[in-house]
Amino acid sequence: MNAPAIIEAMPAAPSRAQIQRLEDVMRELPQVEIPPRHYFAAGLYAREITIPAGTVLTGKVHSAEHLNIVSQGDITVWTEYGMKRVQAPFAMVSRPGTKRVGYAHTDTVWTTIHATNETDLEALERELIVPDHLLEAEKPLCLG
Repeated sequence: MNAPAIIEAMPAAPSRAQIQRLEDVMRELPQVEIPPRHYFAAGLYAREITIPAGTVLTGKVHSAEHLNIVSQGDITVWTEYGMKRVQAPFAMVSRPGTKRVGYAHTDTVWTTIHATNETDLEALERELIVPDHLLEAEKPLCLG
């Protein structure tokens, strides 16, 4: 399934189960490497990725409120609460439990910023990410 077909098949407000099914299908397809860049400042951690144009991706579920900044590009994002196309510059607050699907129309730079004093990447993953096995497929968490 190519990216435009995925976009056309995606409902405007997919359920968590639909997002999970999409993610399961995507695991069987060739993957795009998107290496993160990590930045630390007093009490802050930022994780920045550059999403190539034409890429469909899903995000991890975060356990705490944080900021998202699109500093370059044009991307459509879906959650259980709807679809939004955003273009840089764009910033938003993301509430805990958000699960996203994105389609990058152009090369897009997306940064998440978290309040934490942790600097070890493995410890950050444990602190900030909700493991998949703890998520309920049909029950949305505080999504935004």
